[in-house]
Amino acid sequence: MGEAVGVLEDELGTRAIADLVTEDVWLAFLRFGRRLFHVPDTPDADGLLFQYGTYAFGCPPAFTLDLTRQFEVSDSEGDHDHYVQVHCELRYVLEPALEALGNFNSWFFHDAGDDLDEWAQALTKRAAWTVIRRLHPTGIRMYQEQV
Repeated sequence: MGEAVGVLEDELGTRAIADLVTEDVWLAFLRFGRRLFHVPDTPDADGLLFQYGTYAFGCPPAFTLDLTRQFEVSDSEGDHDHYVQVHCELRYVLEPALEALGNFNSWFFHDAGDDLDEWAQALTKRAAWTVIRRLHPTGIRMYQEQV
C-alpha cells in the first residue's frame, strides 16, 4: 500500500497534462483499481470512490473529479486502525455546464460481490460523463492520506 500512489502514477504514464482528457485518467484509475493489494480480510477493506462537485479549497471555486482508492489498515491485533486513501484529483475551470452537474459520489468495494466493470459502465452512462469525458483538466493532483 505504501507504493500505491506510484502504481497509480505508472498507470497514468508520462503524458503531459495538456495531452490528457478525463477518460484517459479514468481508464488508468480503473487499471489501478484492478490491481490487488494486501488488505485485511474484513468488509469494505478495499474500495474505489468516484466523486465530483464544485469546491473551493482555499482557492477560486473549481469543478473537481476525485477518483479515490481506500484501503483499510489493521493494528497488530487485526482490529481496524485507520484507512489510507489514494486520490487522483482532477480540477477544471468552472463553467455553467459543470456547475449544473451538482455533486455526486459512488463507491465500489471489491468484496461486496459487485463487478468492477459493471460499476464503471454505470458511471459512464450517467449524463455527467458526456459532459466531462473529453475535457482537459487544468490540474491533476495525486496524493495519499491517512483518514
